Amino acid sequence: MDEKTATVIGATGLIGSQLVELLGKDDYFNSIRVVVRRQVSFNNPAIDVRIIDFADNVAFRAAINGSTAVFCAVGTTQKKVKGDKNAYRKVDYEIPVHAAELCAETDCQCYLLVSSVGANSKSNNFYLRLKGEVEDALMDIKIESVNIFRPSMLLGERHEFRTGELLGKALVVPLSFLFPANYRPVHGLTVAKAMIAAARKCITGYHVCQYREIISLAGQ
Repeated sequence: MDEKTATVIGATGLIGSQLVELLGKDDYFNSIRVVVRRQVSFNNPAIDVRIIDFADNVAFRAAINGSTAVFCAVGTTQKKVKGDKNAYRKVDYEIPVHAAELCAETDCQCYLLVSSVGANSKSNNFYLRLKGEVEDALMDIKIESVNIFRPSMLLGERHEFRTGELLGKALVVPLSFLFPANYRPVHGLTVAKAMIAAARKCITGYHVCQYREIISLAGQ
């Protein structure tokens, strides 16, 4: 059987951590690789942790090389970068776009990215414009299968405490049935399941998955 390696970028976040856990139990991928900026530990000792400086092209390329599918769930917050939009862009734009370019260089067949509902490179909102710019950039990168996931509010336990997000969930979740489908909250676990299902199919082309597609892929 051919060796199949799943590589996760952003493995400490809500969706990324779910991806690592699910992939550890998945029988399709024989090898799991996690690319991080600092030391992290996982319950599965078989996980190959690669600690790199994402600005180091040689190290980044080596971390991607040999991957069958690359899952990118990396992201930061305004609080983490203290409002520095350039620092925000380095994480939310440069890392996912460079990862995709390296996938193309190393013949990785499938690239899967967590974006956001409302992503639009022409938006007046900085966050949505940045996500849209990433999506636009991926259209020009030659990878066999590109899969963009656009969840709305994410549900699930995060490692970090976000007061605003908790308040938002308390207000939004009870009324979510009134929202247009694409804007309904979705569990991070559901998104992770959908991403793995898409990676297993690895359908040729550029695909954007919103709420209904995410739910369908996750088998819910």
